[in-house]
Amino acid sequence: MRILTLLFLLLLSFAVYAQKPYFVDGYHGGVYGHYPMWVTQFMVDKLAAHPEWKLGLEIEPETWDTVKRNEPMAYAQFANIVRDKRIEFTNPTYAQPYCYNISGESIIRQFEHGIRKMHEHFPDVTYTTYAVEEPCFTSSLPQILKQFGFKYAVLKCPNTCWGGYTTGYGGELVNWIGPEGTSILTVPRYASEDFEENSTWQTTAWNNSTAFIQAAYQQGIDNPVGMCYQDAGWKNGPWLGFGKHIKNNSTYVTWTEYIEDISSRQTDDSWHFSQEDVLVNLMWGSQALQRIAQDVRKSENNIVMAEKISAMAYLDNNYQPLAKDEDEAWRTLMMAQHHDSWIVPYNRLGKQQTWEQAVRSWTNTTGRLSGKMIHEAISSYVKGTSTKGKDLGYVRIFNTVAAKRSAVVRVKLPATWTQREVTLYDHKGEELACVIEEKDNALWIVFRPNVTNLGYVTYALRKNNQRVNRKAPQVSFDAEGNCIIENDMYKITLDKSKGGLISSLLAKHIDNKQFVDPCGPYGFGEIAGHFYEEGKSHSSKDNPATITVLEDNPFIVKVKVEGYIASHPMVQIITLEAGQRRIDFDLTVDWQRNVGIGEYKQEHDWTDNRRAYTDDRYKLKVMFPNNLQGTKLYKNAPFDVCESRQENTFFGNWDEIKHNVILHWVDLVEQDQAYGLALLSDHTTSYLHGTDYPLSLTAQYSGVGLWGMDYKITEALKMRYALIPHTGRWDTARIATESNCWNEPLLGIYGGDLVCEERQFVASNQAGIEIATMKLDKGDLLLRLFNAEGVSGVQQIMLDFPVEGIEEVLLNGEKVSALNVADNMGRPTFSIDIPRFGIKTVRIKKK
Repeated sequence: MRILTLLFLLLLSFAVYAQKPYFVDGYHGGVYGHYPMWVTQFMVDKLAAHPEWKLGLEIEPETWDTVKRNEPMAYAQFANIVRDKRIEFTNPTYAQPYCYNISGESIIRQFEHGIRKMHEHFPDVTYTTYAVEEPCFTSSLPQILKQFGFKYAVLKCPNTCWGGYTTGYGGELVNWIGPEGTSILTVPRYASEDFEENSTWQTTAWNNSTAFIQAAYQQGIDNPVGMCYQDAGWKNGPWLGFGKHIKNNSTYVTWTEYIEDISSRQTDDSWHFSQEDVLVNLMWGSQALQRIAQDVRKSENNIVMAEKISAMAYLDNNYQPLAKDEDEAWRTLMMAQHHDSWIVPYNRLGKQQTWEQAVRSWTNTTGRLSGKMIHEAISSYVKGTSTKGKDLGYVRIFNTVAAKRSAVVRVKLPATWTQREVTLYDHKGEELACVIEEKDNALWIVFRPNVTNLGYVTYALRKNNQRVNRKAPQVSFDAEGNCIIENDMYKITLDKSKGGLISSLLAKHIDNKQFVDPCGPYGFGEIAGHFYEEGKSHSSKDNPATITVLEDNPFIVKVKVEGYIASHPMVQIITLEAGQRRIDFDLTVDWQRNVGIGEYKQEHDWTDNRRAYTDDRYKLKVMFPNNLQGTKLYKNAPFDVCESRQENTFFGNWDEIKHNVILHWVDLVEQDQAYGLALLSDHTTSYLHGTDYPLSLTAQYSGVGLWGMDYKITEALKMRYALIPHTGRWDTARIATESNCWNEPLLGIYGGDLVCEERQFVASNQAGIEIATMKLDKGDLLLRLFNAEGVSGVQQIMLDFPVEGIEEVLLNGEKVSALNVADNMGRPTFSIDIPRFGIKTVRIKKK
């Protein structure tokens, strides 16, 4: 018996000994966020003083330029120890973006430019584990991380959950499965990792609390790990103490050390991490964040268009943009994507400006440089202004989207132009109707070209002695003053007495399907919100509207709806194009003063769990009650589309956040996929939806928010959105492609001496393959393919230019394999296997 007792005690002591907590300490920040110049020497000294201490670092790469210049001795000492195994860089992105709120291509550039900058300073540093202080996560990160050489990831952000957190799930490790199937071994926020009591920004892992450790033990995690990335500038040094006085006998580790040397290194728990597991909430609807999101979206669109058109001009004319212009355009865009830009827009960035003001400056730079690239690339095609023969000149339309499209364009004509009656002819001699109109003291040619995917089409202008037979008016008014808009695609009725609500939306192109629900309490297109200072809700339907026709020609019909929300004038421009499924809306609310809009007036208790700025039902929003039955909701995310599993998007507490982010679009589809209604937004914001609440888009919040700042109304609200009634699910309806076309509009030029030709630079054998990037890179052409809507499997990609060789490369530039180039009717063709939501990059050597 005594032997058995001793054996039991020995086993018990071994079990207790086997249970041990670990902790990842480190620093987060940078020269833009926060990084006093003394920090580098402080880290060097503290690491020397405390050999048991280890650091995970998330420092803006540009920081090291400043440290090298201002603190050369500290920089040199740090550079000498940077390969010490006690130091690990875990997030090399250029500006530490949240990721979920920007385009997938932007995320790739953040890593690419950040790693490049880091290698300028520390060429031997490698990146193994992705870990961050804030919720900088998105569902498609596994394949992005793996292609940049990362092996592991961490889904915790315990000490900085102000803007959100991830779902608590799993134990010691999970296999984080991305949307296209990539798996990356990951330390999750444990299912047992609760929120810190009396805190609205921390989980219990932030300081390896006894509660965190005991809950982990009870869950079966023998070696739990907590973390805290301190703000660079905090003077604590080792966060849990040092020597023999480390809290709860924790051991400092780096993330890679923990995963490789402490954890089991494997798990059979494969987690298909959804975008709805990214539980985040920013000041959606506030004017500051709205302006930032709009500026960033516009810049994202401009720079990728500039790169693609520059690549076309390179292939045709050997045009090459200045590398420094392209790099700077991306640098300033990446800075505008900094997480601090989005969560603390009113904070000071230096002495001269706030983050919001810096974003405007940065995105203006991106816009200017992108515009310069586009202008130079397009100008390389224009040989002169003189015309030839019977042609009065030419118009060329560029399409940067990998899909054939037909959309109305306006091209400015020369100041000397006088001919009003013209006809267009393509390179086959086929005629295309057009109209000449005067606008902004200039003449414009308006027409609807058929443009090949990722290329251009050219039309010759010729004199037409017969006056164009303009179609009958497409806008009429009934006896009550209601406006009826009808073209080949829709018949829409606007209710004058109710602020211009859409009382009927008949989709003629899909069986005359009626999309408006006439029986519910809300109106289709109603703009409403709770004005808490008045203690009441106001709606656009409370006041009659004035409706006027702005345009009515064979290609475009455009009406202006003027009304009021409370006492504030509002204008909505509704545009229909011939042959176009998309219905465009341009909303302006001319606020006469700052008014409070939201659930209630948040006082100075902004850190309370209960918050006034979270429940979007009380914000100003645009509502789309419809008669779709038994619906599912889909929403796009960077390199992903998520099927929602939420009953609704509503919450009022910080610890109950639900995912309600619209990146580019959301799509509401009937259970049988008969009909659907997609909503496109010109900026990242929040959407609303519930089983008993209509799909809506957040438009405005005004009141106290994060860090107690008063997010005031300071100017008119301006935003664009669009609706696409359709049949089928989002992929068969090609909603992602429609969104790309909306974000990358056709571009046109006039030239007196262009070649009347058509080019299609890149084409796929099946629809749904997106060209995320086409750009020059070190003398080669870099082509990034994203399978947004296509079937998984081998794709045939055809090129319309001679090539010397093609190889598949990873995002970090590493060669995967050389690709076979076949001849398909005189066009170089290669095959590449791309799963749905997969990213593949090829490097093409031009002959």
